[in-house]
Amino acid sequence: MSRIGDCGPTAARWLRNSPRRAQGAPCARRSVARWAAWAAAALLGGCATYHALPLARTPNLSPRLSGLRTEVPALRAGAAARRIDLGKPLSIDDIGMLAVLNDPALRAERGYLGLAQAALLQASLLPNPLASVTFEPLLSNGVSPSWSASLTEDVGAILTYHTRVKSARFALGEVNADLLWREWQVAQQARALAVDLYWGGRSIALARRELGLLNGEVRAVRVATEAGNLDLAALAPLLAARSSAQQFLAGAGLRQLQQWQALDALLGLDPRVRFGIAPPVLAPVPASLRPLLARLPARRPDLVALRLGYRSADENVRTAIIGQFPALVLGGQWDQDNTNTRNAGPTAAVGLPIFDRNQGQIAAARATRRLLHEQYQSRLDQAAGTARGLFARIRQLTEDVDQARGAARAAESLSRVAQEAFVEDILDERGLVDYETTALQRGIEANALERSLAEARIALTVDLGIGLPQTRVALPAHRRTSAR
Repeated sequence: MSRIGDCGPTAARWLRNSPRRAQGAPCARRSVARWAAWAAAALLGGCATYHALPLARTPNLSPRLSGLRTEVPALRAGAAARRIDLGKPLSIDDIGMLAVLNDPALRAERGYLGLAQAALLQASLLPNPLASVTFEPLLSNGVSPSWSASLTEDVGAILTYHTRVKSARFALGEVNADLLWREWQVAQQARALAVDLYWGGRSIALARRELGLLNGEVRAVRVATEAGNLDLAALAPLLAARSSAQQFLAGAGLRQLQQWQALDALLGLDPRVRFGIAPPVLAPVPASLRPLLARLPARRPDLVALRLGYRSADENVRTAIIGQFPALVLGGQWDQDNTNTRNAGPTAAVGLPIFDRNQGQIAAARATRRLLHEQYQSRLDQAAGTARGLFARIRQLTEDVDQARGAARAAESLSRVAQEAFVEDILDERGLVDYETTALQRGIEANALERSLAEARIALTVDLGIGLPQTRVALPAHRRTSAR
């Protein structure tokens, strides 16, 4: 009786009235409740819970270079990560990597990779079976209440499972390759801005020296004019040259400011941050484009992305074609009527393809595949044409730079000779200033051509994907899929 009392008075009465049940199932109600609680906990244990993600209230721009992320992850397995040294002038390659690590727009675009991963996860899940239960209590004549239960599953979702998962996997690879292409473009954009800033800074320094010489000569001519040694006609060309130098310096300074602001934006810095830039070192120009163009579809991430997108669309066409067959739902049903007669058997529901045979989905899938097919061909043609145009431009600019550098060296040599002549009173100050300003002008022209050549070489690097790491072109899914 003590064990009966432990289960409470209600359970004790039930056990007294049912001795056989009491022997095999003491405290049955409590056990059933415990098992029900465990089952509910198991079902709820895999459920997602809500976590708030509040928006920022202030900008996240770093006020100094040291606030940037500088650790470059290893590109190959087993290799060690490296950290960019901010204590010295930065190379254009380090500036490009800093842009990849810190660009605010790239941080936002990486969210698309999470969306594609979620789409692959959803495509990998089969729809849950549908269970239904009805119970009708006995209200008048009859032996027992009636009830029915059924369990069904959509067979159509199982038939399209393989193609849907393949399509989602290709779509994930497409997003991953697109992100790599965007990172590559951001890195090269930052490198191009750094090149512009480097050569722009050198040109501004030369222009300031030229303006200083012209200002000194204008003052000297004015003094001589006031003393009656020269007439006003000698001052006019100097004033025109000084005005031209001032205009150039103002335009160059404005462009330099805009370039710094654009580079700071790519790096996630406050637009007032400045830092040293090392002399640009660029990869050598390839001797021939033919082997590079032949491997272009496998090298450029945007072309890889279009190929993967095309394969994803092709799997969607297969899915749509399978979906034209009648919808089929299979399952089983069990029921009991109020005379206590029980029945059980299979159930099937088939859609009648009278009006909708999935024609719209098939047409849309085929049109999407055709669109990606044409976009891929267009992008490939554009890349090849751009590469050939840049290659020809680089060859021309290389010759122009050589000539400009030769002219600048000759003008600098003449300037040194003029300085010696001025010291020996063979040449007057006006002639010396002319030689010196001419040398500075030739240096500025050579710097402008150097900048144009560097921009063209960087553009060719982008177009051909030269130096692009191949580690992220592979699909990030658990199983690799060929992009051929």
